[in-house]
Amino acid sequence: MGYLDGKTVIVTGAGRGIGREHAVLLAQEGARVVVNDLGGASNGSGSEAGPAHDVVATIRAAGGEAVASVDDVADEEGAIRVVQTAVESFGDVHGLVNNAGVLRDRVLVNLSAEDWDVVVRVNLRGTFLMTRAVANHWRTQSKSGLPVSASVINTSSESGVFGNPGQANYAAAKAGVASLTQVSAKELSRYGVRVNAILPQARTRLTEGAFGEALAPKPGEFDRWSPANISPFVAYLASDASTITGEVFLVGGSRVQRIRSWQEDPDWKLSTDGRWTVSGIDAIVSDIGVPENVNTWSASV
Repeated sequence: MGYLDGKTVIVTGAGRGIGREHAVLLAQEGARVVVNDLGGASNGSGSEAGPAHDVVATIRAAGGEAVASVDDVADEEGAIRVVQTAVESFGDVHGLVNNAGVLRDRVLVNLSAEDWDVVVRVNLRGTFLMTRAVANHWRTQSKSGLPVSASVINTSSESGVFGNPGQANYAAAKAGVASLTQVSAKELSRYGVRVNAILPQARTRLTEGAFGEALAPKPGEFDRWSPANISPFVAYLASDASTITGEVFLVGGSRVQRIRSWQEDPDWKLSTDGRWTVSGIDAIVSDIGVPENVNTWSASV
């Protein structure tokens, strides 16, 4: 018996890397999987049907059930068709793993509007469109009186939560994914849907260009950067064993760690009577100083 017996799960960006590992493990745990992948390059250009079909063949060869989808998740009609593929192929859908993503790294002053638009389109718009499409399916079921126990797992990034120079477009999109996760969890709970996000640490097409041999496996040692390390937690979140919702987790190697959302900082709180003046703020900051945990800048001579 698998944790996902009887479930149908959509995985986007499932033709390679982390998404492929998700699809294969979910199938091993009993899920019927819609393997969605446009088959484009890591920068979002081009398309190729092969990767999605290759993963489907791997799953079927192991005795699992899967179908391929090569729809563009960042296209409104494409996202709807992905959900329709799940329902038409397997009768229903119970989970969505938003994994599709692209990179176009540039420092801010060299970042073109096109590079911004492509990265935000796939990473953020695609996550939104897929989540909305499947949420409408579950809302219809819930309102018709059918019980729903469903899960969405989004893919954010450490860059989106902590910031990473050279990735303004990617970081902004992935920060949006983290916030979308929290809002979606609050809105969709009434329909029986849990929504969480992960920040994966793994060796993929998107990370190899930046880190190269630093992520290569070492003979005889646990492969800390293997993308397969991410998938067990995703499968857990997709299963009915999990009641977690509205959370973001750093996942990599042997670690799963909750990431706290934005919080008020008790070490940096200024108050006055009525409205502040600029001079009043300047005076109190000059008097008490800036806490060590607050980022500051000083001109270099």
